[in-house]
Formats: sequence, structure tokens, C-alpha cells
Amino acid sequence: MRGASRMFGPSRVNKSLWQRLRGLSWSMVLVNLAIACIGFAILYSVAGGSLDPWASTQMKRFGILFIAMIVIAVVDIRVWMALSYPAWFTCLIMLLAVEIAGAVGMGGQRWLDIGPMRVQPSELMKIAVVMALARYFHGRDFYQSRRLTSLIIPAMLILIPAALVVIQPDLGTGITIVGGGVAILFLAGLPAWIFWSAGIAVAAAVPIGWQFLHDYQKNRVLTFLNPESDPLGAGYQITQSKIALGSGGLTGKGFLEGTQSQLNFLPEMKTDFIYTVLAEEFGLIGGLILLSLYMVVLTYGLLTGIGSRSQYGRLLAVGLSCTLYFYVLINVGMVMGLLPVVGVPLPMVSYGGSAMMTWLIAYGLILSAALHRHVNLAPKGSGLA
Repeated sequence: MRGASRMFGPSRVNKSLWQRLRGLSWSMVLVNLAIACIGFAILYSVAGGSLDPWASTQMKRFGILFIAMIVIAVVDIRVWMALSYPAWFTCLIMLLAVEIAGAVGMGGQRWLDIGPMRVQPSELMKIAVVMALARYFHGRDFYQSRRLTSLIIPAMLILIPAALVVIQPDLGTGITIVGGGVAILFLAGLPAWIFWSAGIAVAAAVPIGWQFLHDYQKNRVLTFLNPESDPLGAGYQITQSKIALGSGGLTGKGFLEGTQSQLNFLPEMKTDFIYTVLAEEFGLIGGLILLSLYMVVLTYGLLTGIGSRSQYGRLLAVGLSCTLYFYVLINVGMVMGLLPVVGVPLPMVSYGGSAMMTWLIAYGLILSAALHRHVNLAPKGSGLA
């Protein structure tokens, strides 16, 4: 009862920085820290029992981004609402810049070199799309949101960046952007027939879209449908992943004792297939513990949306939670052979800064929405002077 009262009960709207820090959900901060620590441990194992080269680098990235998450969380949600459209346009310009002068790596042109940093704009766009859609629907009531004319701008906010990401090519990130956007449209109250019609149209367009896929993307889909057709070629990744998952059993082989990972049978085990390493060494129990931690932080995001007084805060918290949920769902589904391999890492656990950056920035915004859940935003704007 005390927790529910704290989440949904009245609270002061305008708070000092110290009051915001005290009001922050430090339990959720610690759960995020726990997920990151699991990632450090697995990267240590992948390197054969060494912090270098992956775990140490990942720790440094996390230290910087963790502080950024706290800063984002204590900033007034009205500031984030005012920055929603500028954030979308900035990310769109960065995506266009990738097409012109982007860095090439891992089979795609997805990164921008900005001084000492390499940024993947498509990751930031996942967050910007949710912010922009939440800002758009905040100024519209239920009946305005259900009009077909109200769908034109949201469709552009979703499909333009998704198309730019898919042609990089990065199909997995494009699917995640569309998934988060569709979740916002559903929450905004669009009629169900629109979603059914869109689903039928997508299904009908699959034969046409198939012709535009790259050969390696076609092989991934064909391998998903029949992984045993080429176990030493296109099906090698998923075959080895299933062997490692099954050999872990209930409790696993033990830390640093995974044969598939330590003997380098598993491909991409520090990035896309890192969940397989965890399941081999810590078994079904270890895998479920990690998934439970993800569910705790994402459920908190959904409850934050339910308890938010403003439409913007509600859509922002739930939309970002759905986007992060798709991240985890797609990665775990593909390493289990339940979904095609589309190159989506496991956020906070896989090696790399992009997915970690997306997760911590998004969760900083969710914490900000929770901290300012009693703020009554003006219908047509952020209320900032």
C-alpha cells in the first residue's frame, strides 16, 4: 500500500534538485546497475577470464552513461516535452548525414564519427520518435486522435526515419522504431480497424518487399524457417546457439566453464549472442533471473505511465518501455531460434555503447516521468515560459 501510495498519491509538483534526487526511484537505478554488472561478468567470461579488452571498456562507457541517466531523470519533464520535436529533427539530420558521410562497419553504413566519438543515430531515433509522438498526441483529445487526418503526421514521424534506417541496412533497428511508434498509436486511442488494415497491408506487401532484401537478409529468413538446411553455413550461428542453450541445463556448467563459448564455437558471443553464453554457464535459472530483472524495470515504466497525470508523461513512459521491451524480446527470441537473426544486441549486456546509450537515456526519461508524474502539462505546450 505504501508503494502504491507513493506511485499514485499526491506530491509536490515543483521540487528542488535535492528533493528530486531524494524522490528518484533508487531501487530501479540499482536494478539497472545489477543488469549492467551481469553484462560485465559475461564479457569477462567471453574474454577467457580477463577484463580486457571488452569488460573494462564497457565499464567506462557505463560509468559515463549512468551519470547521464541520473541527470536526465532529475530534469523537469516540461523541458523534455519542449525538446521533443527538436530532438526528432536533429536525429533525422544525423540519419541523412549517415547516408552521405557515415562510417561503414559490420556490413552497414550506420555510424557518424563526431570527434573522438562514434554515434549510431538510429539508436537515438528510437527515443526521439517516442518523444515526438507523445508530444503530438498530448495536445489532442481522444476524439481528435481517432480521426484519420490525425494519423498523417504520426505516420511521417515513424516511417521516414524507419525507411532511412532499413536502407543502411539495419532491419532490426527499423523494426524496433516501428514497434515503439505503433505502441504509441495504440495508446493514443486509434481505432482497431486501422491496425488490422495495416497488418493485412504489410502481409500482402511481403512478396514485394522480399525482392528488395539483401542476399544475407534472405538467408537469415530462410535459415529461420529451416535452420537444419545448412548447419555449417548460414545455419551455423543458430545451431551453435541452440546447442549452448540446451547444454546449460537447469543450473549451467559454471562461470568460465561454458564449452561452446570458451572454445569459440559460438559466433558473435560478445554482442548479439551473449545471452547464449549466460544460459550455458548459469543455465535456465541464470537466464530467467536476467529476464526477471528486465521485466522489473520495464513493469515500473508501465506503472509510471498509468500513474502519470499528463498525456505526455503517460505516452512517454509507456512508449519507451515498449521500445525497450522489443529490444529484449527480439534479441532473446532470435538466439533461441524463435525469430530470424536481425542483428539486435541485448541492451546493457552485449558489448557496445549504442544499445547501452539507448537504454540508459530512455530509462532516464522514464525516471523523469515518474518523478514528475503529478505535473499537469498545458494541453498545447510544455508550460515553460
